[in-house]
Amino acid sequence: MAIKIAVIGAGSVGFTRRLMRDILAVPQLSDTQFAFTDISRANLDLVTKLCRKDIRTNKLPARISSTTQRRRALRDADYVICCVRVGGLEAFRHDIEIPLRYGVDQCVGDTLCAGGIMYGQRTIPEILAFARDVRDVAKPEALFLNYANPMAMNTWAGLDDGQLNMVGLCHGIEHGWTQIAEVLGATTRDDVNITCAGINHQTWYTRIVHRGREISGAELLAAFEDHPVFSKTEKVRIDVLRRFGYYSTESNGHLSEYLPWYRKRPRQIRRWIDLSRWSAGETGGYLRVSTERRHWFETDFPRWIAADDPPIGPDDRSDERGSYIIEALETGKTYRGFFNVRNGNVISNLPEDAIVEAPGYVDAHGIHVPPVGNLPLACAATCMASINVQRMATQAATTGDPLLLKQAMLHDPLVGAVCDPPEIWQMVDEFLIAQAAWLPQYGSEIPRARNRLEHGPLVKTKQWAGAARQPSQPLDQIRKTVHPPVPHSRDQ
Repeated sequence: MAIKIAVIGAGSVGFTRRLMRDILAVPQLSDTQFAFTDISRANLDLVTKLCRKDIRTNKLPARISSTTQRRRALRDADYVICCVRVGGLEAFRHDIEIPLRYGVDQCVGDTLCAGGIMYGQRTIPEILAFARDVRDVAKPEALFLNYANPMAMNTWAGLDDGQLNMVGLCHGIEHGWTQIAEVLGATTRDDVNITCAGINHQTWYTRIVHRGREISGAELLAAFEDHPVFSKTEKVRIDVLRRFGYYSTESNGHLSEYLPWYRKRPRQIRRWIDLSRWSAGETGGYLRVSTERRHWFETDFPRWIAADDPPIGPDDRSDERGSYIIEALETGKTYRGFFNVRNGNVISNLPEDAIVEAPGYVDAHGIHVPPVGNLPLACAATCMASINVQRMATQAATTGDPLLLKQAMLHDPLVGAVCDPPEIWQMVDEFLIAQAAWLPQYGSEIPRARNRLEHGPLVKTKQWAGAARQPSQPLDQIRKTVHPPVPHSRDQ
């Protein structure tokens, strides 16, 4: 019998289509039933048309249903894939622009820092609503594969309060692994063996072996410093490698906003970033790119529906883990990867209740993440600072506790490095009012926040575009520099 996979947030054209094609690249899964659901009927219809074209062109027996009624999509699902962005670009803009008034300059703002904390406040209530529906109408023990950020907070809430059979998935480790292979002169990434563990977006390559030889931190540092591109685009990551002895997974822009050291003084931000690519640290870079691509999607859809796409098959399959996990569980073919799970005893010197990202494997019996031992002390300390924020922010989101939300913001490494407590309290009040439509758990607190902002006393703020803002690219330039959401092999 064909399996059923429900996709929540299926209006994300590039991601939904990529995952569907990956799954259908597995011969045993070619008759999968997909159920797409999204709150935007317009986006859902566009994505469904593109995906049905893929199935029809490749003459596959798979089927797609699409509905804005989430429970209908989830009914009898074996797997649920979550790739939502709660609040869309409107709320995302608040995540970037409100902190700028208080001097907090973010590149991405979707995992930690002020933007990531608020993203969690919006997303966690929805994760819990999804969980209720999954428990009610999906298959017993349906596996919930979460791609939505903030990964650790969402997974924490989904496991604790949602009682989901849930795993968090991210591809950051592969990106850094590819960089390491390149600076070491490896032919492919598979020529380099790694051990990588930590928390999502702060995982650490604690052991690197190339051609049977273990690579020291000093050797890796020299290789990165000598690279003609990474030496310019990864200055924060290289500096952390220099001082910690270990390379971290996320892009320069991501890592710089998780730490208290590189984005706290506006005059020095440009020293640590590079503007040749948004992910190297541009102010609001991900917001800019996401906005451009949304316009591109709306404008160029007729071109994509008319295009000849690559055949679905092994050569077109990406590194996204979802299809490999489902393949392993359904066929018994073992898959090794990295997973966001409850720590327990996986990483000995991080809290047992935290969500960690660590290596494991999947087979017909489930997902297995064996112990990896201790992280190096400095790596663990950096993760601990983030875990404390994640724990408070997750509990604030599930309980609607405004004081806990402000305390989470107070303890965030970058926010705390830039702002004093009165500024943080006022900034959170601004967030509560601006994002009230997506924060039902704070319903009773929002009028109080509005009263405080109306009657003061107020902390002085500033109008600031950020230290490294870039203008939006015209559509013709986007077409030249970025692949469309037609999934070519391993390019997304």
